[in-house]
Amino acid sequence: MRITFLGTCSGTEPMPGRRHASVAIEAADRVYLFDAGEGCSHTAHNLGIDLLALTKVIISHPHIDHIGGLANLVWVPRKLTSRTKIQPYHGELELYLPDPEIWDAVDHILRVSGRGRISAICPKVHRVQKGLVFDDGILRVTAYENTHIAREEGECLSYSYLIEGEGKRVVYSGDVKVPAELEEAIGAHCDLLMMETGHHKIDDVFAFASQKSIDALYFTHHGREILGDVEGACKRVAALWNGKAHIAFDGLRVEL
Repeated sequence: MRITFLGTCSGTEPMPGRRHASVAIEAADRVYLFDAGEGCSHTAHNLGIDLLALTKVIISHPHIDHIGGLANLVWVPRKLTSRTKIQPYHGELELYLPDPEIWDAVDHILRVSGRGRISAICPKVHRVQKGLVFDDGILRVTAYENTHIAREEGECLSYSYLIEGEGKRVVYSGDVKVPAELEEAIGAHCDLLMMETGHHKIDDVFAFASQKSIDALYFTHHGREILGDVEGACKRVAALWNGKAHIAFDGLRVEL
């Protein structure tokens, strides 16, 4: 399993060298994306990630810094086949969304652009709910509700995810109101926690994570605390947990 951070910036003003939240996981010749911040397809393709092997896109919540690149992500596989004449996209792209209206908006953009749904990949859309999201024999993904977004008419719109595959347990926080909301997803142990710091202080996250059985902690979705002094933040994090914690940057790859 290989994890690539495609975008590590939170929804602040645009930051040099940082795009919005997105993470790619490659396993068994398939590609899975968690969140689709602006520029995710550009970064993935230019890092050599095969977007023609993209099989599932899982969105944590409908804030623009997590879905702003979704329209282009759906379009790029078609563009790759038509312009480069390489192997066409044969898979069935599936989208897992807290609110299916996200796809309605993306579909409208594709239609208005003049390319239309027929020219682009036509994904199968699923609504995320608490519990098992999918198990395709390669990855098993489970959704856990959090309170980053207030419920609308009783429906949860914000989730964190447990990703299991190849004997590993990985937690993707999405955005959470408090780190303790990840208790259930982490469970007795996780190999790697991808934790957002756009809404949290490094010390607060560390106070929570250091009490859990976590092999590696990668800070992502950075806010101004980290982006205002990246070098200083890296030194602080490295000193906190004997090399188990890291500040993620766009293009960082982690092999599990």
